[in-house]
Amino acid sequence: MAKWTPKHEAPEPLEGPVVATITGGTIIWFVLFVVQLPFYGWFDDHGHTWWVWTCLAGGGLGLIGIWYVRRREAAVKRAAAERESAGERAGRPTAPSAE
Repeated sequence: MAKWTPKHEAPEPLEGPVVATITGGTIIWFVLFVVQLPFYGWFDDHGHTWWVWTCLAGGGLGLIGIWYVRRREAAVKRAAAERESAGERAGRPTAPSAE
């Protein structure tokens, strides 16, 4: 079997308001958890308590996601600043960033 090789280069990853997106999703998970709490008895009677706990797990994982994307964004900005300052010290113009 021959090794597969790509015919095109992979596109650049999309950058957007990642922190805001993850924060919004986390808030939605926690709101869904809180909204379902008064109906816990109904969920328990029908065997659907996993819905409640899934929302709590989504909120908890969202908190980890917020921590991760904030650190990633700070690292990307720090790396861009280091590239820019290294270019200035070398006396050559820096390439514009794709932000």
